[in-house]
Amino acid sequence: MEGASPATFRPTWQQVLGHGLYLGALSAVASVTAGVIVELAWPRAGGPPEWMWPLLMMAPLLLGAALGLVAGRRTGIVVEADGIRTPSGVTDWDSVVDLRAERRGRRNVVSVYLDSGASVQLHAPYSGGLFAADPQFERKVFALSHLWRSHRFGGLPS
Repeated sequence: MEGASPATFRPTWQQVLGHGLYLGALSAVASVTAGVIVELAWPRAGGPPEWMWPLLMMAPLLLGAALGLVAGRRTGIVVEADGIRTPSGVTDWDSVVDLRAERRGRRNVVSVYLDSGASVQLHAPYSGGLFAADPQFERKVFALSHLWRSHRFGGLPS
């Protein structure tokens, strides 16, 4: 696998958009709450302008979706000859004991079990409900498992 290009697994664009909308919705709730607190703390004679409330709701929501699309696709993993590269570091193939799909909360994720007894939950691939669904999840888990088994038991994939 030295000459082979590395396999890359990233969240789908739907997953990234859903994550961005989720963070944007949380930001919109915070901004509207801040607007209500400011209005109650310092009331004025005519109230706030009418355009302020839609702006407080929509701006964080759209900004979260845009940032999710830009930054979300950069997360993921890269499978190389020396191991699995995640944003937190590289897990060597020699230390991987098992690799399997598991149910964690409302998602199916890939967990890598190490010889030290620790487990690492990979950032991608994963699958869940609504925006988090990945129709190719099983295929991606199979590919990861195939790469790991090929390295562990010899005979690298071509």
